[in-house]
Amino acid sequence: MNNQISFSEEVKSGTARIYQKLKNSIPDIEWPLIAPYIYEINKLKKETNSVILAHNYQTPQIFHGVADIIGDSLALAIAAAKVKEDNIIMCGVHFMAETAKIMSPEKKVFLPNTKAGCSLAASITGQDVINLKKKYPGIPVVSYVNTTADVKAETDICCTSANAVKVVESLGVNKVIFLPDEYLAKYVAGKTKVEIISWHGKCEVHEQFSEKDIKELRKNYPDLTVIAHPECPPDVIKASDYTGSTSHMINYVKEKKPKNVFLVTECSMSDNIEIENPDVNFVKPCNICPHMKSINLKNIFDCLKNKTNEILIDHNTIERARGSIERMIAIGRQN
Repeated sequence: MNNQISFSEEVKSGTARIYQKLKNSIPDIEWPLIAPYIYEINKLKKETNSVILAHNYQTPQIFHGVADIIGDSLALAIAAAKVKEDNIIMCGVHFMAETAKIMSPEKKVFLPNTKAGCSLAASITGQDVINLKKKYPGIPVVSYVNTTADVKAETDICCTSANAVKVVESLGVNKVIFLPDEYLAKYVAGKTKVEIISWHGKCEVHEQFSEKDIKELRKNYPDLTVIAHPECPPDVIKASDYTGSTSHMINYVKEKKPKNVFLVTECSMSDNIEIENPDVNFVKPCNICPHMKSINLKNIFDCLKNKTNEILIDHNTIERARGSIERMIAIGRQN
């Protein structure tokens, strides 16, 4: 804890509304350590003309305490192109910060911790895509947003788990190269007649779940509703009641209000949705993304105060990568 930031009456009063939302998620004893950072971050945002974007996997104190815009990869990509502030603080992982820079090249984009990587993004490079295009000439490349800027620059169109099937079918072809998630590729292949040429990337969080986990939980919760992310292994998806992107998972819980629910995804998703859905019991044998959790209030504060860890991408890469993202967004706007 920075000794210059203390839990004063001003801080207590200034964070009272946020505390009411978070009090069931954060132990009372921890709030005096957390509240000063939330208070100072929210002050610094205004003073520095900054906006904080946060992914659904961020902790509740970030998600509900300091974020201005929240959502999945697609929502954050769209939001990044529309922000009015001069500075964007991305509370997510490196590829998300890159995407924000690509969508708002005139803005300054910062990542609170440069160690916030992604196993999927690290599984493939731009050169790998070039090699695939040589091996399969004329076959369009669809890349998950969970990829680096150089991969997006070699991509025809991006997708997210929410719109992957729609994007693939929008191309009007019989075959596509689909990168980099192996399990998402299998999920998409099961939903379309388009032939999928896949890569071997996996999410280190979602691949840890198993069908056995679900079967064991159902013994204790016979009425359990299991909602899986499409990055999970096929046996997990098959054993689940519903499969969808992070945004689809959130909407399912809000609309269906299951008595007991298990979200087969990163831990903080359940924590964040639980705050908005107190009548739903969230069963939580979840896995933590170490990269998402490397973002915390302390390094967000430091980032805002000192403008550290700016994301820099060359103009040519930005222009080429932007096209693949904009084509994805355009698909979403179609009826």
